[in-house]
Amino acid sequence: MRHILGLGASLAAFWMLLSGSISLDHKLVLGFGVASIILTLYLAIRMDRLDGFPVSIRLSPNLIRYWIWLAKEIGKANIDVAKIVLAPNIKVSPRMVRVKASQQTDVGIATFANSITLTPGTVSVDIEDDEILVHAITDDMAAGLIESDMDERVTALELKYR
Repeated sequence: MRHILGLGASLAAFWMLLSGSISLDHKLVLGFGVASIILTLYLAIRMDRLDGFPVSIRLSPNLIRYWIWLAKEIGKANIDVAKIVLAPNIKVSPRMVRVKASQQTDVGIATFANSITLTPGTVSVDIEDDEILVHAITDDMAAGLIESDMDERVTALELKYR
């Protein structure tokens, strides 16, 4: 129950942040916000019942450090993609690469795959056993992903939550 209350409170705070208005003068917008939060909570409760494994993510210093590191990586990748787009001679060499995932849980592998996709220039396409198929728009991005310590960072984060 605490899990659902925490989720509801965080969804409400996020909705208020994005909507910019919590005034009762905007009843329709407020109604849509409440309805979407209730629907999301219903789906979360139902998913927990179906698979029996509620996922609890505690806001810890390790998670915050990972988010800060990931934000820096996203920023660097944005600059790289902007250089490619703005260059007069676009040097795009799309590649599909397989990246080994060392995580042991579904949440860990999903976190790794989503972190790859959040980084501009790379998209996780498929997950098969312990490998993630990734599309990279250049050879350098593909090599950078393979050489990156993202997998190790996500695995270390995963181990803290076991």
